[in-house]
Amino acid sequence: MRYSQLLGGTLRERAHDVESTNLDLLTRGGFVRQLTSGVYSMLPLGERVMRKLTEIVRTEMERIGGQEVSMPVLQPREIWEVRPQSGKASRAEGYGPVLFSLHDRRERELVLGPTHEEICTLLAQEFIRSYRDLPRLVFQIQRKFRDEPRARGGLLRLREFLMKDLYSFDADEEGLNANFELVREAYCRIFARCGLDFIVVEADSGAIGGKESLEFIALTEAGEDTILRCTGCGYAANVEKAEFVRLERVSAEERALEEVYTPDCKSISDLAAFLSISEGETMKVVCYSAGGQLVMAVVRGDLDINEIKLTNVITKRGLNATDLRLATGEELERAGIVAGYASPLGENKALLIIADHSLRSGNNLVAGANRAEYHLKNVNYPRDFRVDTWADIASAYEGAVCVRCGGSLHALRGCELGHIFKLGTIYSDLFNATFLDAEGRTQPLIMASYGIGISRLLACIVEQQHDARGLTWPLAVAPYTVSLVGIDLEKEEIDRAAEQLYADLCAAGVEVLFDDRRESAGIKFNDADLLGLPLRAVVSKRSLKQGGVELKARTSQASRIVSLSEALNEIQQVLMQLL
Repeated sequence: MRYSQLLGGTLRERAHDVESTNLDLLTRGGFVRQLTSGVYSMLPLGERVMRKLTEIVRTEMERIGGQEVSMPVLQPREIWEVRPQSGKASRAEGYGPVLFSLHDRRERELVLGPTHEEICTLLAQEFIRSYRDLPRLVFQIQRKFRDEPRARGGLLRLREFLMKDLYSFDADEEGLNANFELVREAYCRIFARCGLDFIVVEADSGAIGGKESLEFIALTEAGEDTILRCTGCGYAANVEKAEFVRLERVSAEERALEEVYTPDCKSISDLAAFLSISEGETMKVVCYSAGGQLVMAVVRGDLDINEIKLTNVITKRGLNATDLRLATGEELERAGIVAGYASPLGENKALLIIADHSLRSGNNLVAGANRAEYHLKNVNYPRDFRVDTWADIASAYEGAVCVRCGGSLHALRGCELGHIFKLGTIYSDLFNATFLDAEGRTQPLIMASYGIGISRLLACIVEQQHDARGLTWPLAVAPYTVSLVGIDLEKEEIDRAAEQLYADLCAAGVEVLFDDRRESAGIKFNDADLLGLPLRAVVSKRSLKQGGVELKARTSQASRIVSLSEALNEIQQVLMQLL
């Protein structure tokens, strides 16, 4: 490709409103252009990278037996409104306003699919009849739509994005586990081929559902996920899921309750400072509303409530937690709770109290007195208050003790590349997707779901693979592998040599971007660094005088001269070494 014919071009300055490294470099390099919040056009360079990413993903999915399909983006909303027999929330309620909704001319309600579990289950219902038809792996690479409340991080969180989703159907748990492992290994190959530094962590299943899930996390400070990883055994989990050991804070004996005056002590830190105690000797209480039910979440004061864990606990109790929110002052007042001094003590039977296991590891705690300006000292369970559900509802933290080996958890920032879920029979039960087993009995299909955000994959590569001068593409996903730079092309000898090398590279199938513009050497070198192609070949008066073509890898400081006659062979050898 000749640079002079390329649609796009580089920008010299970073835009003032660009908030992320990936968007800055992709915009200045001429890979993307923003249309509106969370929506981008892929320019030719960006599209070439996306095509390579797509082919890597497609190759690895077909390698494990995946069959590619294309399912509709436009879907009847009624499919998303189907409720489980348990009465739990429908998927439409689970996604809430993130689900793009519209009406057709006959006023039928439709959605733009953010994912395709329902549609794929309906296909399986039609075509999978017997155990002989199993297992099946079906995948697609398609645009998805999610009305994110705030698209951010450049291409890390979009409203329109390219995604690969794969669904497996099995006859039993053994088959499910085998396919789950098969896909896990395929994902590791995909991200390794893309040159990414990543880890696999335990994760919460969120709106997709299921009993077990793993996330593949690219390690980058630009990521919006916090990961806790053990320095000892390697245990790793998203903060939404991470488990940890509660440190013991038990006193010798229970003491009598004592009410104390605590003016202006509405926060745990203020309370601990006022009483000259540690935050771990207090009790933190936060009140929520979930499906019309008032919920009191209680943890030890040195910990924070994890709302994802709390949501899962509330859901398991059969309540609709999709609208979980902090209780209003009016709701607290109606329930007889004093904001800032709330307490689990009392006889409010309508209140659902969910307590973290940390309260089992401490006694003689300080809690709110449910009276303005007052707290209670020496609060103990079960003497002083009831608990409806004990659960892990606290967030793990930097330095927490690992539940697996007793080592220390270290916090890392990262971005989700992919997520795989063991769904079980959630969707099979919803849509009566069954098969006949070897004994002729009807059984539900056992499913798993596997996703990769390809647009996000592009952004994560940029976040990890760049330096102060610009992008540094891994060879496997670079839009072109060679940047051929001609300097002073108005001179016939230089122009002839550069054109010949360009023709030789094209004929040999080497992907080359030939900068044939009549620009200064400084502009061309700066643009070559910004674009970040793996290998630069320079034809100039200086290189010809020294014997030929100057070769320099993008990530190397050293360059060397090769003869014109050997340039093609040398370039091919360097590219082989960069694989």
